[in-house]
Amino acid sequence: MAVQQLAPLTLSDEERAELKSLTMRRKTAQALALRARIVLTCAEGGQNKEVAAKLGLDRSTVGKWRRRFVERRVDGLHDEPRSGAPRTVDDARIEAVIVWMI
Repeated sequence: MAVQQLAPLTLSDEERAELKSLTMRRKTAQALALRARIVLTCAEGGQNKEVAAKLGLDRSTVGKWRRRFVERRVDGLHDEPRSGAPRTVDDARIEAVIVWMI
């Protein structure tokens, strides 16, 4: 059985700092923090299977986020827009309601 060749994952100093920041900030969504931890662990080296075992995840999850990071860098870790009906309330209306409530 041949071992699949992984895309090389190297981080710039700025990317490493941003990813570490995402994992440590309290206000970061937990899914995004996990993705940042996955990428940081992958950058240390090792196969997806090893990273998955270390983080307690499925190998396919690690592969997905490694691939997305290699393709789109840090922007690839954020959630993509979801399908559905377009918003019916604009930002100005939301702000007006919030101001009115305060």
